Amino acid sequence: MEENFDMYAKTLYGFEDLLAKELSLLGAQNISKGNRGVAFRGDKGFMYKANLSLRTAIKILKPIHKASVSDPDALYQMCYDFPWEDYMEVTTTFAIDSIVFGDLFVHSQYVSQKAKDGLVDRFRDKVGERPNVKLNKPDLQINIHIEQDQCTLSLDSSGASLHQRGYRTATNIAPLNEVLAAGIILLSGWEGNTDFLDPMCGSGTLVIEAAMIAAKIPANINRKSFAFENWKDWDPDLFETIRSAQLEKVVNPAIKIMGYDKAPSAVEKSLQNVQNANLQAFVIISKNNFFHSEKTTQGPLHLLTNPPYGERLEGNINAIYQSMGDTLKQSYPNTHAWMITANMEAMKFVGLRPSRKIKIFNGKLESRLLYFPIYEGSKRTHKYIDSKEKEEE
Repeated sequence: MEENFDMYAKTLYGFEDLLAKELSLLGAQNISKGNRGVAFRGDKGFMYKANLSLRTAIKILKPIHKASVSDPDALYQMCYDFPWEDYMEVTTTFAIDSIVFGDLFVHSQYVSQKAKDGLVDRFRDKVGERPNVKLNKPDLQINIHIEQDQCTLSLDSSGASLHQRGYRTATNIAPLNEVLAAGIILLSGWEGNTDFLDPMCGSGTLVIEAAMIAAKIPANINRKSFAFENWKDWDPDLFETIRSAQLEKVVNPAIKIMGYDKAPSAVEKSLQNVQNANLQAFVIISKNNFFHSEKTTQGPLHLLTNPPYGERLEGNINAIYQSMGDTLKQSYPNTHAWMITANMEAMKFVGLRPSRKIKIFNGKLESRLLYFPIYEGSKRTHKYIDSKEKEEE
């Protein structure tokens, strides 16, 4: 039976609670939230499962050594003394990514360089050869985290960021990061039990992530590879067992998941990405101008979109946001409308007061995820009905 070990899942700002919940549902042990990350324990099979299934994780790190380092020479010596041969051969290519906090170490690239020197010098002295650095797709990705004098060496089990799901080959300008898309869907409270619409779907990231959530499809099932496949203890049979077990949980959601866009090029890209993700049975993409549309489904609709922010847009951004509000009020009754935007000035023109504001970052842009409940009748009537129902209970 495989032994459990410590791991650390990195995520985006504000997604720590979501990631901790995902890990708990997946079966992780000793879950502990940090800043833009969550620590947990599991065995090798769970590490495979976490990489395959977590929607809000960017990386899964496996810490392999912790020590106190007071200066660059101490860092070099730590890396020279560490038994790297347990994890790699002299023919293994590697790269080192460093993150530093505090006053003792302030340049992450310098930290990576000193660590690299210690590693390759150890191999040179032991076997007479030095392993090579390869920045693009190395065999072994090493992560160094230093806070003041506390240093943690970790192996990056993911490789390329886990937002690179493997389905998106066609993109529009400034597409949403897939982890961000999945996160804001989960933050909006949607659980796959009501119809879903992105009326400005661009390259289709939100509707694809929504479909994968509703169908319980592992987030990274379409990904071509993970870094752990190059590790000395790689177990392809175990990975296939984990993969098959996760796929057995897939369901056919009895809802509609729809994406609109008025641009034929965007519709074409969305359709291509939906096909890449094998989601044609779950997602409907159509050419439609949201401002000339109306709600077409019965029951509550969950609407979530990433409208233009204005950075790359020609025309009056305020008028676009005003039209969004008018369309929602006039044509989308009984709708839970959510929008992510970094343009808070333009958002004032929507003409609706958000019930919730959640701070998030879209790349480096500080943004807000905003909730606008659109009632069946007037808001006053809705509140009256709610109060009467409560009196009767």
